[in-house]
Amino acid sequence: MVKQVTEVKSAEKNPASQTIIVDGTNLIAGRLCSHVAKLLIKGNRVSIVNSENIMISGDRKAIIEEYRKFLEVASINNPKFGPFHPRRPDTIISRMVRGMLPKNKPSGKTSLKRLRAYLGVPNELRSKKTTQFDDAKIRRPSPYYTTLGELGKMVGWHE
Repeated sequence: MVKQVTEVKSAEKNPASQTIIVDGTNLIAGRLCSHVAKLLIKGNRVSIVNSENIMISGDRKAIIEEYRKFLEVASINNPKFGPFHPRRPDTIISRMVRGMLPKNKPSGKTSLKRLRAYLGVPNELRSKKTTQFDDAKIRRPSPYYTTLGELGKMVGWHE
């Protein structure tokens, strides 16, 4: 166990680790999250911008209905004990990436700390180069998809 912690610390100090800025516009959420999770485990810092424009494939009504059922899950004792469900697009995408990381291991906890997700593009990242993953781009017309911004508005997110 000590060996894993030292490997993680050496990865954070690694000069090869860099900040990668990913533009989420018109990218499929699951494929984007798997790429981001791999980059985080390798030791890179990842910032996801325009998270409200990330797409979820499938029937819009079915996606919203499924997420509303997910929101009904609560504690039997008191809702303040959780589970807490995200409604903002940046927190939804962070939670999706967290599901693809080994969150109970030290490597997963430190890699999750290297993730940042933003609504829109913050001023400090405007001048920097963004990347997109080719296999995560949508292949059909956009009406076949639902954006995380639309999903968030339908389940209670107010800008």
